[in-house]
Amino acid sequence: MPVKIRLQRHGKKGYAFFHIVVADGRAPRDGKFIEKLGTYNPNTNPASIELNFEKSLQWLKNGAQPTETARAILSYKGVLMKLHLDKGVVKGALTDEQAQARLEKWLEAKTGKIEGKKSSLVNAKESSLKQRMADEAAKNAARAAAIAAKNAPAPEPVAEVAEEVATEEAPAAEAAESDAPAAEGDASAE
Repeated sequence: MPVKIRLQRHGKKGYAFFHIVVADGRAPRDGKFIEKLGTYNPNTNPASIELNFEKSLQWLKNGAQPTETARAILSYKGVLMKLHLDKGVVKGALTDEQAQARLEKWLEAKTGKIEGKKSSLVNAKESSLKQRMADEAAKNAARAAAIAAKNAPAPEPVAEVAEEVATEEAPAAEAAESDAPAAEGDASAE
């Protein structure tokens, strides 16, 4: 019986999550399985993976073959690294302490990378939010200025009013001046 470690799909359309299971290779994808090893949710960033490390390692030692995606998940969690180190211990290349130290070092580096990615995602989200708020504030200020300019009463231009007053006084002054000589001429004629 070929035993496989594979993903079993659950969830709704467009929002799937998976169970990591050990199943007979001939069984349907979502059908009967032997044992559930964990879950995988690709909808979060970074993807959340819960895995029973010891059982996964035991199934790999017993000859279960992971699918490509399951292999990537097992590698991500360090199960394949532990399997590799255990083979080195069996061959005599390493001691148990050395293998455990290498695994711990590898897991710390992996955890550091994951935490770095999470913090960079949070920082990017915060900076994006601050930028959007600043842009929105600038747009609102521009809109408020445009509305205030539109609603303000239009002031009469001072230069045009002065010109109108000057043009109205000029004909009256010219008329008064033209009347004055005529009046003087009339007075002299008498």
